Amino acid sequence: MEENGLTELNLPLYAEDIRKILPHRYPFLLVDRVTELEPGKRVVGYKMVSANEPHFTGHFPEYNLMPGVLILEAMAQLGGIAVLALPELADKRPMLTGIDDARIRGQVRPGDKLEMEVVIDRLRGSMGRGRGVAKV
Repeated sequence: MEENGLTELNLPLYAEDIRKILPHRYPFLLVDRVTELEPGKRVVGYKMVSANEPHFTGHFPEYNLMPGVLILEAMAQLGGIAVLALPELADKRPMLTGIDDARIRGQVRPGDKLEMEVVIDRLRGSMGRGRGVAKV
């Protein structure tokens, strides 16, 4: 796993480890911790939602809600960690190219712990397909 600066994956992965895997940075890095990881197959992690995040100034000032598209992006980033944890893909740049059947059934508010799991269903080269669940 030398390509992305990690010599081995010791769980949990903290912010500094995640930054070695993903190209995202503040304010758009949406994964705080990885607690379970099977490279190329499955990953579990979370984001601690803070009232200081910039999107809350406009969504909505009187009743802060994490935008649904950012919840989806957080799951995409977590899935990217599962894919990029494979040594042969460590130097690739993950891209979200589509979303099927997304449903948002609850609210994510400041102070919540957004827990996520992503399972990679198919991986062919650097292209893949996965499914994820996020909950508070």
